[in-house]
Amino acid sequence: MKRIGILVSEETKTNWQTFVDDNEFTTISMLIRKAVNFYIGSKSRISLIDNISKFTHDLKEPLTSIKGFSQLILENEAEKLDPNMLLRIKEIYSKSIFLENKINDIIGEIEPETMSYDVLIIEDDTSTIMVLTDYFDIKGFSSIGVTTGKKGLEELNRSAPSIILLDIILPDISGYEICKQIKLNDKLKGIPIFYITAIPESEVSKRIEDTGAEGYLRKPFNFTDFNHLFEYLN
Repeated sequence: MKRIGILVSEETKTNWQTFVDDNEFTTISMLIRKAVNFYIGSKSRISLIDNISKFTHDLKEPLTSIKGFSQLILENEAEKLDPNMLLRIKEIYSKSIFLENKINDIIGEIEPETMSYDVLIIEDDTSTIMVLTDYFDIKGFSSIGVTTGKKGLEELNRSAPSIILLDIILPDISGYEICKQIKLNDKLKGIPIFYITAIPESEVSKRIEDTGAEGYLRKPFNFTDFNHLFEYLN
């Protein structure tokens, strides 16, 4: 907690303490559980949100920060922590991952059957999805992200985007295989597909032709490399 406190302003810490005193939340994890339960129990509110990707960002942004800070502490300060404090930080980190996965499942359940958008992002890292959806939003294009190949193919059965950004290493289906399936589908084969990956360029370039993809973008991203994508979006 002291480590996190160093990274925020005195005003933020004062506001947090006031919130704790007024609402009787004694721990961050208690607040997270309360907040997630509130959203889970308020599906009527969720149904009013037109932009699912924006809702995903708004709900998961603070949770991602908590997960990131706790991971940072565990990686760099674990040996300096009191054992009880270390246990608490590990608990926060573990619960943040569990809640993140729970949110992904719930959002998947409440997404409308059809929706129009410009870019489909198939990527197992939620932080990367958040960065990309924010980027396209700034550029004036709508996008959604899914974290498995199966969900990506299901999404394509509901709606066809203008372009697909596809990770190669996914938890269930290889991005290469997903690309092949899409290119064999008469209704979908015309959608441009670009791999997003940290795999060496020499390996990816060999698979472009046989999988039918239009190209690839390397991680970590240099967003100037994204400029040619707008030829397919405008």
